[in-house]
Amino acid sequence: MVAACQQHHVAQPPYRGYKMAPYTLHGLRFVPMNVEQALRYDAVGIASHYEANGAPGAIGERLYRHQYYAAHRTLPLPCTAQITNLQNGLSCVVRIADRGPFIAGRLIDVSTAVAHKLRFHHHGLARVRVKVISVGDGAYKRSRAR
Repeated sequence: MVAACQQHHVAQPPYRGYKMAPYTLHGLRFVPMNVEQALRYDAVGIASHYEANGAPGAIGERLYRHQYYAAHRTLPLPCTAQITNLQNGLSCVVRIADRGPFIAGRLIDVSTAVAHKLRFHHHGLARVRVKVISVGDGAYKRSRAR
């Protein structure tokens, strides 16, 4: 069953370009994939949830708990992806605008709103499928080939 996902958030200005610069955190180096790799991205793994509480994400957008956003270590930012909870089939489209999760074995962090929509907020973790739909905003936006 696919859940209807409405974006309850303050409109964010489009990010110009893509954030794909390598970065180091806690002594580990992360190299984001390029746009073409990201547009083919379709992975299964463990999702967790977090709250940014109005803090800016990796591309400077303020992230709030009621928004549908997510964090990924190596996808170019920003991008849009469909996240599906494999246990119950619920699915939601999110904007990936932050980096994380930085806990071994986790694929993606989602906002509290997404965790509620996918019905895993109380469990804390869920096995999910993450499929990129598009990368970038405005003139920079590139969509997945059908």
